[in-house]
Amino acid sequence: MHAVIFDIDGTIIDSSAEDDRIYRDSVRSVLGDVRLRNGLADYDPVTDSGILLQIFADNGLPIDQQAIDSVKQAFFDQLQAHIDALGPFKPLPGARSVIQRIAASDQHRLAFATGGWRRSATMKLLSAGFEIGAAPLATSDDAIGRADIMRVALSEIDADCASVTYFGDGLWDERACRELNWVFQPVGRDLGGLETFDGLYMT
Repeated sequence: MHAVIFDIDGTIIDSSAEDDRIYRDSVRSVLGDVRLRNGLADYDPVTDSGILLQIFADNGLPIDQQAIDSVKQAFFDQLQAHIDALGPFKPLPGARSVIQRIAASDQHRLAFATGGWRRSATMKLLSAGFEIGAAPLATSDDAIGRADIMRVALSEIDADCASVTYFGDGLWDERACRELNWVFQPVGRDLGGLETFDGLYMT
């Protein structure tokens, strides 16, 4: 049995740019004109929970669970408003069909591991037409670090897997796979990876 685990934003859904913008707007709508780093790659870990904790630290703000919850709610509200106004997010070409094949395979087990929060990840997956069924979904509600989130996803697969392949679009995904000794499959031009899932078959 082989585990195949997917990141979400920028990997199977074309959502990275809007997700970044909405995240920043949501943070500032709650915390005010706080300083944000130039790009996601400037944070470590690159997860919604991890970035938010670093924003508090960078701006000398005490960790406040009520403020964290307010940022999350603002993010969910703005994300839904974006979907309502502009329509669903688009899946990357072939992503839905390859995930359907993996889910139906006798040789593979499917899971998702994202740095986003569970509610927003589910919103985007449903918007883009993915039916994940009983496949595990690990998020930054489960852990703060990227590799830890990926470990949670694997632990929730109900099978002993001889190998793990992870599809991701960020350098942080690649680093986590090295840490975990997983096979990394890059997605997107930035990493010189897949730009379409059409014709991809897992063996």
